Amino acid sequence: MPTVIHRTRAELEEQRVRLLQEVHMSYDELRRRADTYSLSLDDLDVWYTIESIDYLLGGEC
Repeated sequence: MPTVIHRTRAELEEQRVRLLQEVHMSYDELRRRADTYSLSLDDLDVWYTIESIDYLLGGEC
């Protein structure tokens, strides 16, 4: 049986901020580096997670 994680909007927003702090980049810098394929694998994981969070938040971030 698959595992489902339930998060509130506030928890997702907090996670997004924490992830950006972990990689020491703004969202725009992280996006630019993702667009030019210049992220480490760890940073790329953060990018994919942030994209997923933004999708769940309706792209309002």
